[in-house]
Amino acid sequence: MFEFKLENTDWKSRAWEFFTEHGSFKTPIFMPVGTKVTVKWLSVEELDQMWAEIILANTYHLYLRPGQDVVKHFGWVHKFQNYKKPILTDSGWFQVFSLWKADWLVKITEDWVHFRSFIDWSKHFYNAENNMDLQSNLWADIIMAFDECAPWNSSHEYAKQAMNRTHRWAERCVKRWKENNKKRAEKWEYLQALFPIAQWVIYDDLRKQSAEFMWKLDCPGVAIWWLSVWESKQDMYRTMDVIEPVLPKNKPRYLMWVWTPEDIVEWIYRWIDMFDCVLPTRLWRHSVAFTSKWNITVKNTKFKLSKEPLDSNCDCKVCKNYTRWYIRHLLAEKESLWQQMLSYHNLYLLIHLAKNARKAILENKYSEFRDNFWKLYDPENKMHRG
Repeated sequence: MFEFKLENTDWKSRAWEFFTEHGSFKTPIFMPVGTKVTVKWLSVEELDQMWAEIILANTYHLYLRPGQDVVKHFGWVHKFQNYKKPILTDSGWFQVFSLWKADWLVKITEDWVHFRSFIDWSKHFYNAENNMDLQSNLWADIIMAFDECAPWNSSHEYAKQAMNRTHRWAERCVKRWKENNKKRAEKWEYLQALFPIAQWVIYDDLRKQSAEFMWKLDCPGVAIWWLSVWESKQDMYRTMDVIEPVLPKNKPRYLMWVWTPEDIVEWIYRWIDMFDCVLPTRLWRHSVAFTSKWNITVKNTKFKLSKEPLDSNCDCKVCKNYTRWYIRHLLAEKESLWQQMLSYHNLYLLIHLAKNARKAILENKYSEFRDNFWKLYDPENKMHRG
C-alpha cells in the first residue's frame, strides 16, 4: 500500500514523505536513473552509501532486453538488481520518441504505437493497456502513464492532436492501472502508484489544459515533462509557471529530466518535489563535474597539478580522498575509475543538495538556503535565477 504525507511547506517549497512497500522516500529528492537496471558506473551498495532513496528503471529497455520473463525469473526488478528501496519505472515512450524522425522505425495511431527494437530492428507495439501491464509485471512502486512526447518544434495544431491523444491514453492507463491494482490486492500483492504526465511543448494554453486534465484523473501524483529537451530555459520557466496554479496542492509533483544544481534549487522554490535525469552519470564523457560554485571541466589545463578536490564543500568519498589532478590523470590514461568517480560525485552532490533543501524547508529557512546557494554559485554571472 502506498500513502504520502505533507510534513511542511515554506512558501511554495514542500517536504513530503512517500510510503511504499519498499520503504519511504522523502522529498525534495533527486532520483538516480538506472535505465537498463543499473545506474551507470555505480553499484547499489554505492547508491546506499550516498543515501539514494529511490531509483528509476526503463520499461522500454527491460522489455527488449532481458525481457520481463527473465526479470520475473529472478524475482522482479528489485531482486533482479538487488535493490531493496523504491523503484519508479517510466513508460518507455521517450526511447520510442528518440526514433521518431525515421518513419519506418515508429508509427503512431490512436490505439497503439508500433516501433522497432534498437537491438535487432524487430517490430513491437505499445498501447496504454499493455504498457500498464508491462510496468505492473516489473513490480515497480511508482509507474508512469503512457504518453506521446511531441517534438520540440511541433506546430500548435500537431501538439494539440498529440495532447488530446495522450489524454485519451491517460484515461485508458488509469482504467487498466485500477484493474491491475485490484488483481494485485486480491493476491495480497502491493499496490502501485500511477503518475500521469502533463506536457505540451511551449504552448501555454496546451500546457494548462494538459495539467488540468491530468489533475482531474485523481492519481497519487502528477508528473510534468518539462519541455521536449531542446527549448530554452526561459521558455521552461514561463511555460512551467503557467501550470502551477492548476496543479493539486495535496499531491507530490515530479518534474522529469531536470539535472543541474541551479534548476533543482529554483524548482524546489517553485513547488516541485521530485527530479531525475541520466546526465549526472553521463557527463564523465565531457569530464564535467558539478560543484557548489559552478560546473568544472576536469581536463581543463588550468587544473594542472591542482591539489584541490572536485568541490571543497562536498563531503563525498571522492572529494574527501582525491584531487582534481589525480582524476585528470586517470582520464588521460583512459582508466575507467575516473568515470566512476565523476558519476559518484555528481550524483552525490545532487542527492545531498535536495536533502539539504528539505532540511531548510522543515526549518522554514528555504529562502535563506536559496540565497546562500546563489552567493556561492555562478560567481561570474553566467546564470541567473529564473
